[in-house]
Amino acid sequence: MSEFLQLLISGLTVGAVYALVALGFTLIYNASDVINFAQGDFVMIGGMGTVFLMAAGLSLPIAALVAVVGAVIVGLLLHRLAIEPARGASPVTLIMITIGASIFIKGVAQIVFDKQFHTLPAFSGADPINIAGAAILPQSLWVLAGAVVLFVALYLFLTRTLTGKALIATAANRLAARLVGINVRVMLGLAFGLSAAMGALAGILVAPITLTRYDIGTIFALKGFAAAMVGGMGSPQGALVGGLLIGIPEAFGAGYISSAYKDAVAFLAILVVLFFMPRGLFGSKSVERV
Repeated sequence: MSEFLQLLISGLTVGAVYALVALGFTLIYNASDVINFAQGDFVMIGGMGTVFLMAAGLSLPIAALVAVVGAVIVGLLLHRLAIEPARGASPVTLIMITIGASIFIKGVAQIVFDKQFHTLPAFSGADPINIAGAAILPQSLWVLAGAVVLFVALYLFLTRTLTGKALIATAANRLAARLVGINVRVMLGLAFGLSAAMGALAGILVAPITLTRYDIGTIFALKGFAAAMVGGMGSPQGALVGGLLIGIPEAFGAGYISSAYKDAVAFLAILVVLFFMPRGLFGSKSVERV
């Protein structure tokens, strides 16, 4: 029972991170129809940026804040310099642009940071908490709590603020949004900035557990994409459920079968779900954007 509980908490922890990355995919896809494969690199910027800023003498909260701001700037630049000039391009072209941007970000990260693995100190100590015989890392609770706070905060922003409602309107119909006075270009930039911030925060939360490196974003992008596809690309609740459906089986597969196969779980989940539900668990019928 203790082993089961420990694997469950581990799966929920990593699943929460995948869900945050998937939510970043969802935000950008809803606003711009772009599948952004540079999303995982925002996770790397958050983790690596915080590590090196702390090494420069900043406290953890200040270093994390600066790293998140840096990730947001990169997200805005990605939209302005790469996505915006390619308006009207085919989906495949836009995907290739984001992959190229991801490679470019990794190359810059090698120069700005280094090629070594790094870790952040645990936020509230590294001594495990004993729950029903299972040793749970306090950082896992930080990840779970942080993911819940971010999801709730984003939900409140999108449903209770004028800016959030304008972003939803832009995602629903850009032409109608323009006709009622919404600056669509600003809203698209906001979507990229929000997704970058969420990715960076996920990277900061998980760095004390998983370590971080300049190329760590690749695996997070793939797992986040898998979570978004399983849940239904474009569905926020699907991103949450998809992340957990990837993370929990991955943890149990690593614990009961072999850790060598844990990365295959995400892609097996995509095949199984999409075979029976091609649009994902919460995916809606496709519509023609105007």
